[in-house]
Amino acid sequence: MENKVYKSVVIGTGPAGYTAAIYLARANMNPLVIEGPQPGGQLTTTTEVENFPGFPEGIQGPELMDNMRKQAERFGTEFKTGWVNSVDVSSRPFKLQVEGVGEIVTETLIVATGASAKYLNIPGEQENLGKGVSACATCDGFFFRGKKIIVVGGGDSAMEEANFLTRFASELTLVHRRDELRASKIMQDRAKNNEKIKWGLNRTPIEVISTGMGVTGLKVKNNETGEEEVLETDGLFVAIGHKPNTDFLKGHIDLDEQGYVIVKPGSTETSVPGVFAAGDVHDTKYRQAITAAGSGCQAALDCEKFLEGHITQDWSQSLNK
Repeated sequence: MENKVYKSVVIGTGPAGYTAAIYLARANMNPLVIEGPQPGGQLTTTTEVENFPGFPEGIQGPELMDNMRKQAERFGTEFKTGWVNSVDVSSRPFKLQVEGVGEIVTETLIVATGASAKYLNIPGEQENLGKGVSACATCDGFFFRGKKIIVVGGGDSAMEEANFLTRFASELTLVHRRDELRASKIMQDRAKNNEKIKWGLNRTPIEVISTGMGVTGLKVKNNETGEEEVLETDGLFVAIGHKPNTDFLKGHIDLDEQGYVIVKPGSTETSVPGVFAAGDVHDTKYRQAITAAGSGCQAALDCEKFLEGHITQDWSQSLNK
């Protein structure tokens, strides 16, 4: 069991977590980053990243995350691997129970656990992530210029992604398992008024068809007739929502109805002083690598400022243990 009290612990290793660690480490905060079984977050499933500044020819998602990790390590960031099973933020220093590691004690905490895109969980889907299957139109739409695209979903995010993707697609079909959409009327109207959007309502996706090199179609079941058919496509965008990775925080800090961390306007501060949030774990709007990295920087600066005025008496002793 650890008896060291860290100045700051970062949970999560996407762009937000790594950037927070870089800033904390450069400020001589000696942060600890707790990474899950998939270090790097969602970008590790993205093949080509072309919208992150500084890489005019683009960069592979895993390579970008590996570079960020090395940069954090260079300045003295410590890493431990394991799931955070529970937290106690009722008083400082905070206590974390980490599977396979034990108890971690820290003066401050940055939550950068991200949000996971919800997927259809049908055959061929996960195998083709980055090969035609995506959950981010703004990330990957550019790669489907002049090609056929299918968007699956019936909510506001699906309507928004479909409208956005018509900038690139030669043909776009919106597939939804019901005959009515869940989206707000204004978003429905925008989609229905877009001449490039075709509709595949009352159809349930059952399999992603692929050559192994790329997606060629989506097999669906017609819920009216029970018949199956294959809709030809070059790309499948799943837009059925995201789930923030915050189950371990319920009852400890304020979350909204969807489970996203609530932060104070204009800051990364949560409802508990000394606990900060960065990246997609609180961002329901942008969900981009660059905005996540930016909020990681903000969280680190907020954390540093907080510590300047909140130092417990046993801090200096425990740091040297």
